[in-house]
Amino acid sequence: MTLISPLHRSSIRTPIVQLSLDLISIEEALATARIAVDCGIDWLEIGTPLLLAEGLHAVRRLRRDFADHPLVVDLKTMDGGYLEAEMMARAGADAVVVMSRAHDATVTRVCQAGATYDLLVMGDDLGEPDPIIAADRLENLGVGALIHHVGFDHRGENPDTPSPLAALPDLVAATRVPVQAVGGLSIDDAIACPGLGAPLVVLGAPLAISADAFTTADDLAAVLGDVVTRLHATPVTYPTAEAP
Repeated sequence: MTLISPLHRSSIRTPIVQLSLDLISIEEALATARIAVDCGIDWLEIGTPLLLAEGLHAVRRLRRDFADHPLVVDLKTMDGGYLEAEMMARAGADAVVVMSRAHDATVTRVCQAGATYDLLVMGDDLGEPDPIIAADRLENLGVGALIHHVGFDHRGENPDTPSPLAALPDLVAATRVPVQAVGGLSIDDAIACPGLGAPLVVLGAPLAISADAFTTADDLAAVLGDVVTRLHATPVTYPTAEAP
């Protein structure tokens, strides 16, 4: 049984804080997750590097050790949508990620698996020239949450790229599902997300993970504890009154 569904944006008044385990070792991921849970983190994300390094073993192990915490698996699915989502669900995932740049059929198949296995399907708009158009399409295809994502490599090659926060007000106003911003967020950026109408706040590189080395920051507990406490005290503000 999923720990997330149902997830309705209008009922989310306190931010849901997610830690991205963008690591390449299951041992380090487990140790990091334990610190995060002690700090009050809400969701744990099995980041793409960890999934590539450890596969379904990472999902099963985190499900076993953190039975009460929702697990988001950052699959970045581009094809084979039903099978990939099904595999993750059977291993213990509560949410999976499909890319907006995938074919309609793939997004639809992931959403069908989501309905079968009670998964939250998150649609990631990385690489989309118009996030508003992409969000409308993803919602119409059935995703339950949106990720507005400016990629790691793109930011590295284009340091003047606007923060993903720049598009959030318009994106939130045009959508009905929960929104998350991803891509080089500072601590202040992360704390600003709820005020821009994005209730799903993801913490990862550079807040908790050394992005270049894919290892845990030395002061993780202090940083994470402070950010989680501040976020949980920050109300979510939507662009229009959305009744619970």
